Amino acid sequence: MSKLIGLLIILFSVFGGYLWAGGTLRSLWQPAEILIIFGAGIGAIVIANPKPVLIEMIEQIKELFTKEQEDPELYPQLFGLMGVLMSQIQMQGLKVLDEHIENPQASSLFLMYPAVLKHPDVLQFLIDNLRIQSIGKISPHDLEHLLEEEIHRIEEDRLRPSEALHKVGEAMPGFGILAAVLGIIITMSAIDGPITMIGVKVAAALVGTFIGIFACYCFFDPLSKALEHLVDRKSAQLRCVAAILTAFVKGKPPMMAIDAGRKQIQSESRPSFIELERWMEEQKN
Repeated sequence: MSKLIGLLIILFSVFGGYLWAGGTLRSLWQPAEILIIFGAGIGAIVIANPKPVLIEMIEQIKELFTKEQEDPELYPQLFGLMGVLMSQIQMQGLKVLDEHIENPQASSLFLMYPAVLKHPDVLQFLIDNLRIQSIGKISPHDLEHLLEEEIHRIEEDRLRPSEALHKVGEAMPGFGILAAVLGIIITMSAIDGPITMIGVKVAAALVGTFIGIFACYCFFDPLSKALEHLVDRKSAQLRCVAAILTAFVKGKPPMMAIDAGRKQIQSESRPSFIELERWMEEQKN
C-alpha cells in the first residue's frame, strides 16, 4: 500500500503542478515518444540480463507490492522450530535430524511450523546447513565462514534485478534525448510548414526528454531501491538462521543461540529479549 501511495504522491505532485501552471495533459500524451523510450528501456533490460534475472525481477516486483510487511509469524515459528531442533540434537545427537531434513514437508516437526514452510528460501538454507552438520563434524569457524560465503552469494544473485533496474533508470534520460532528437528530425523535415505546427512538433519532441527524466527519477530509481530493501530484508532472515547455527555449534545454549539470531533481524521486525522469551514459551505450549 505504501508503494502505491508514494506513486500517487508523485503523479499528483508532478502532473498536478503542471496543470496548476496552465499546462494540458493532452500536450503530454505522445504515444510515439512513450513507445520509443520505454521500448528501448525494456529492450535494454532484456539484452543486458539473462532469463533467470528477468524472471527474478518480475517475482520481486510482484512480492514488493503484495508482501510489503514481514510475515509476523515467521520469526516466532522459526525460533520455536530451531529451539526444538537444538534441544533434540543435545539429547539425541545429530542423527535425530535425518527423519526431518530429508523431507521437511512431511516431517511431523516441521509441519508444526507452517510459517517456516511458507518461506522456501529460509527453509532450504536451514535444511542444507543442517544436512552439512549431520554428515560430519565441522568447526565453528569453518561453519561461520561457509555460511557467510553462501549468504554473500545469495545476496549478490538477488540484487541483480535491482542493479538492472538502476542501470536502465540511469539510461532513461538518454532514451528521452533519443526520442527528442527523433522528434526534432521530424520537425526539421516540416520546417516549411505553418509556425504553429512547428511549435507543436517541438513541444512533442521535448516531451520525450520529460518522459525520460520522469521515468528515471520517479519510477526506475525508486523501484530499484525498493527491491534493494526487499533483498536486505530477506537476507536478514538467512543471517538470523546462520547466527543461530553458528552460536549453537560454538556450544551456546539454545536460548543464547536464538538470541544471537534475534540480533540479526532488522530493527523494525526485531523483538526484544522479553518478547523472544514470550514467543518461546508460546511455542512450547
